[in-house]
Amino acid sequence: ISMIESGQMIMSFRNFNAYDFLEKIFTMYKPMAAKKGLDLILTCENKELQLYGDTDRLNQVMINLLQNAIKYTESGKVEIKLEPTSKYGVISVIDSGIGLSENDIERIFERFYRVDKGRSKAVGGTGLGLAIVKHIVEAHSSQIKVLSKLGSGTEFSFRLRKYNPEKD
Repeated sequence: ISMIESGQMIMSFRNFNAYDFLEKIFTMYKPMAAKKGLDLILTCENKELQLYGDTDRLNQVMINLLQNAIKYTESGKVEIKLEPTSKYGVISVIDSGIGLSENDIERIFERFYRVDKGRSKAVGGTGLGLAIVKHIVEAHSSQIKVLSKLGSGTEFSFRLRKYNPEKD
């Protein structure tokens, strides 16, 4: 039973400017990326895009995805990308890091699953992050998608509904 199903995670949905939301997180993590010599990039073609969601919970999602991306990328870049489609905004975190095996991709959203037991002790973490990310994204009627190749980076993405004034 998830935190959301058990009512421990109260969701509060509202409309928000997606670029402003992502830019705050980007600004917060730029120094951490710079300290590792990584380029942190924010790519967004539509700075007016309004999405619908719980920004406090989405903030947790983005912080988790970004921390992981920075943690597991030794060189290159981490990109936060916002792409509008006809009904959604797709938010992605793309890194040029170590990547994941197919077996790991299937299991990374399980609670307490760690990709590399030895390595994760060194970098810390509870193993709960991606399980929580998955719950929050699913509570937004979305799915978190993972594209990755071992040795050549990972992309996590999910979509959020665009604000539709006719529906509210």
